[in-house]
Amino acid sequence: MAQSVGIKDVARAAGVSVGTVSNVINRPDTVAGETRARVLSAIDRLGYVRSESARQLRAGRSRIMGLLVLDMGNPFFVDVARGAERAARDAGLGVMVCNSAQDAAEEAEYLSLFAEQRVRGVLLTPADATGRNIAAFRRHGIPFVLVDRVAEGTTECSVSVDDVAGGALAVRHLVDAGHRSLAYVSGPPGLNQVRDRRTGALSALAEAGLGPEALRELPTERLDVAAGRDAGARLLGLADRPTAVFCANDLLALGLLQAMYAAGVTVPDDLAIVGYDDIEFAAAAAVPLTSVRQPAVTLGALAAELLLEETEQGERTHEHRRVVLQPELVVRRSSLVAR
Repeated sequence: MAQSVGIKDVARAAGVSVGTVSNVINRPDTVAGETRARVLSAIDRLGYVRSESARQLRAGRSRIMGLLVLDMGNPFFVDVARGAERAARDAGLGVMVCNSAQDAAEEAEYLSLFAEQRVRGVLLTPADATGRNIAAFRRHGIPFVLVDRVAEGTTECSVSVDDVAGGALAVRHLVDAGHRSLAYVSGPPGLNQVRDRRTGALSALAEAGLGPEALRELPTERLDVAAGRDAGARLLGLADRPTAVFCANDLLALGLLQAMYAAGVTVPDDLAIVGYDDIEFAAAAAVPLTSVRQPAVTLGALAAELLLEETEQGERTHEHRRVVLQPELVVRRSSLVAR
């Protein structure tokens, strides 16, 4: 195996000191032209590539920010990552994207990795509902911004979407269409987003004079298509089946749609469905899916900008902010019945 070429090898080949090589790389205008040319020739001949990570560690200033999301299999988080990467690139930084898979233990491991790598800062969508992982990470003194979650009980910055308003939009639409018996395919109850969307759904029912019994909850362990299919099987087994379903995200809604199609249940005539996130696949489904749209790219970009602002200004001058974006309802055929 070929050994990597170090700065000492370049210095030896060019007949100069290590300091001179460093100056050629970092401050070329301080080195005489002839010497600079000799060092650059040695670099080219030996194929030397400087260790950017080592340079950053010496400077105490990483050019990498971490991004830890719940599920990179969900296109919503892919769009969040796109927004964050765009803002980071504009600032000359890169993004290390990691996936907690909605698992608190994996989240803790990645946060430890970020600390070991001394990243510039972290964008975090928490998987651990207890807050212990965040408390442990805070001790490292690395700035972080919460993404897709309000910074409840913390002083850090956060960028989120008003999920209470989003849940209300979804259920108000279904109630206005005449539905009085609904289900909520909710996902893991420990996630704030899931709880907030349920709160909004219940508030919309209350506006219409309906009690919480009008919303039957079908919790799932995960927020993916397979969990949506499983919820669909449970829904089909109900003796008094609701006429409309609100799903905590689009992947659940797409899985539910698959289960209904396989069972011969017509959407939306037999069952109306509304999802959440408005991922690209929502509009492309066999029955185009009504969904509550979240501005995912903007979410990621704003979070990265807040983190960059904090790392540039420092703790003493930076003012933490909570940015809450508004969702919008995108109506498609899955919730519209021909009159």
